[in-house]
Amino acid sequence: REAYPGDVFYLHARLLERAAKLSPAHGGGSLTALPIAETDAGNLSGYIPTNLISITDGQIVLSASLFASGQRPAVDVGLSVSRVGGKAQKPALRGVSGRVRLDYAQFQELEMFTRFGGISNARVAGQIARGARIRALLSQPRHTGLRLADQVALLAALADGALDGVDPGAIPALRAQLPAWLDAHAPQAVAALGDSGMLEDATRAALVGAVAALAREEGGS
Repeated sequence: REAYPGDVFYLHARLLERAAKLSPAHGGGSLTALPIAETDAGNLSGYIPTNLISITDGQIVLSASLFASGQRPAVDVGLSVSRVGGKAQKPALRGVSGRVRLDYAQFQELEMFTRFGGISNARVAGQIARGARIRALLSQPRHTGLRLADQVALLAALADGALDGVDPGAIPALRAQLPAWLDAHAPQAVAALGDSGMLEDATRAALVGAVAALAREEGGS
């Protein structure tokens, strides 16, 4: 701490306080602040990172090792946190994304350890294979998006094991065909999810079943 000016931490708060929701009397709208800090070898316990983390509503941590391995964007999902993200999501998406995020964070740790030795048992091999499918699913071309029903269907299918037999290399083609497939084979589930934003059991079963059927159609399961 002695290496920084005495008022540097007060300065952070003063700058970030400018991010606010403006009153209609002053034109309305809002200001969003994105402070960017460089860490020392990924160490988040430094004075500057910890001070920013204590002020902001979350952080996105980018990993040099993930970048070097070819992952773009190189987001470390284990260290990245959103304190409001879940509240801004539809309940259906929030309900299915938590398990996938945890599985992917565990996969990243296991993948790092397995580089120094072979896979020790079938359980670890299964987690590695599952993580590879999650990575393939989350990797998508630029300027492309998926509607809510497509995202929920894929994440629910991953969580329920409906894609466990699918080769990661087949995931991009499956994802590209999914919107038209759901419209043809689960239109009521797509409509129900779009209307309520909630994932009822019947809707989930219909969406997961449609994804599983598409996987079989593509020969991946």
